[in-house]
Amino acid sequence: MTTSHASDAARPQTEQAPTDLRTDLRFYLQSARDALLWKLEGLCEYDVRRPLTPTGTNLLGLVKHAAGVELGYLGDTFGRPSGETLPWLEDGAEPNADMWAAPDETREQVVELYRRAWAHADATIDALEPDAVGTVPWWPSGRDQVTLHHAVVRVIADTHRHAGHADILRELLDGAVGMNEGNGSLPPGDPAWWQDHRARLERAAQEAGARDQRS
Repeated sequence: MTTSHASDAARPQTEQAPTDLRTDLRFYLQSARDALLWKLEGLCEYDVRRPLTPTGTNLLGLVKHAAGVELGYLGDTFGRPSGETLPWLEDGAEPNADMWAAPDETREQVVELYRRAWAHADATIDALEPDAVGTVPWWPSGRDQVTLHHAVVRVIADTHRHAGHADILRELLDGAVGMNEGNGSLPPGDPAWWQDHRARLERAAQEAGARDQRS
């Protein structure tokens, strides 16, 4: 799991030229995409698919889900269908089918679908003005219209949320952490320091729990 406070404090503060809205949206969307895919690197087929929560959350499933989100909100919603076949959206598809990959779905297929979704979404962002209005096909009639700006912010929030899920899953799998390949986003510390830190947090939690039971 990552935090940004330590790295932000150490990062030199320099003046930056103002950017336009579309550039900002694209930057934060791409940073979330890159973070999500990076969490797959170096893992075997079992570990990228391995369910690590009671509801089955897994790394490759997060990528598959994110691809569908982009194709829906930044494609179909604005009258720009991608032509991609998404079996989990077909009639009769089982619930939660977009959150895991079947044995015959390769990692490469899921990742390439996600990259194609990026390209299609980016083309929509480039082609339309931020205040362009679209209709979300799966929202209730009368409450189904959104601007492109709203849709992109929604996708950014969703992708960063799942990148956070991926942070935790990857740390549980092999201890690997970091915001991205060039930014660990953690204070310095060797394994012994982190073990002591975790033990200190456990003691603090136990003390607080004991106090709560006494009250």
